[in-house]
Amino acid sequence: MAKGDATAKPDGSTEERRMAGRGALTRSDLADAIHRKVGIPRAESAKYVEMVLEEIFERIISREDVKLSSFGAFLVREKKERLGRNPKTGAGAKISARLVVSFKPSNILRARINGDD
Repeated sequence: MAKGDATAKPDGSTEERRMAGRGALTRSDLADAIHRKVGIPRAESAKYVEMVLEEIFERIISREDVKLSSFGAFLVREKKERLGRNPKTGAGAKISARLVVSFKPSNILRARINGDD
């Protein structure tokens, strides 16, 4: 078992920890899942994970929305400059215009999260 992670499995995966709702899915976890399910070497599966993420990054950087069927969409939005307030002092502060990325889950993902599968 991994030090400090009592739920780690002997093979080093963190599947039990994720199933319990703790922790985050990492690039390494994705590569390990591909390695286990497809049977390709870990280094090769890590390369494929990087390739997919790089494609998503490039599309978002070029201001394109990324839609993944049955999962959801990463949407690039432009926020205009606006006046905000410092919550500690109440003083007005200008918030500059910027691009933001948001995620909108698909109806299928929403249903699965809510146990409606």
